[in-house]
Amino acid sequence: MVRRTSFSARAAAGGALVALVASAALVLAPSPASAAPSSGVDDWSCRPSAAHPSPVVVVHGTFGDSRTLLRRLERSVAAAGWCVFALDYGQRATGPVERSAQELAAFVDRVLATTGARRVSLVGHSQGGMMPRYYVRFLGGAARVDDLVGLAPSNHGTANPLLLTPGLSVLCPACLQQARGSAFLSVLNAGDETSGAVSHTTVVTRLDEVVLPASSGFLDGATNLVLQRLCPLHLPGHLLLPSDGAAIRVVLHALGRPGPADPAYRPSCAP
Repeated sequence: MVRRTSFSARAAAGGALVALVASAALVLAPSPASAAPSSGVDDWSCRPSAAHPSPVVVVHGTFGDSRTLLRRLERSVAAAGWCVFALDYGQRATGPVERSAQELAAFVDRVLATTGARRVSLVGHSQGGMMPRYYVRFLGGAARVDDLVGLAPSNHGTANPLLLTPGLSVLCPACLQQARGSAFLSVLNAGDETSGAVSHTTVVTRLDEVVLPASSGFLDGATNLVLQRLCPLHLPGHLLLPSDGAAIRVVLHALGRPGPADPAYRPSCAP
């Protein structure tokens, strides 16, 4: 029997194209790697307090950088009292995920050495929510990470057909690694999906047009939250989830308590 593609499926594919094109356009923007500290972010003189002992490292997604899409999130976490740092990695996260995880490992070591902290917490968007799991599982990160909070993470990849574009393996190896069923993800997700004593929280949006289906961000052993179950009128897609007020409040809640976010937690639904 031949199935016809539904309008909603075509719309989703079209939305994914728009989102990925918008993301790819970030490649043309100058990198902010040398930017001065902004609103408490990347202040290397910051020292953790007893109330906020783990510095927070914010990890961007594919085609992204340490500022675009993440400014509100970073500043909100810093304003709440944490030392916040953000790295640029992997040629805008297009390089092999294993190599990007090595860059994250080196950055975390620098943060720990500079601040004197014992562990960091990681907050990542898209690939930035998935890639740190490689660091935690295979590169010694389990002893250095307290929380890992993923916003629309690509933990189990995406069924987006655009990842099969010819030549993409050369331009963006990480893109093909994030295709659902990839050899990389099969290794990453074999066995325990929440390695070590790291507390895992994931937040996804039903309107995700890049990670398809959105539920592929979920992890066994994590607190998995759907934004629209918390705040039905919040409608961010993949790119804008890190700027959503309710999603940011979930991040702050997860960072501010032992273990992952409480599944019963209900954030304010203010913008």
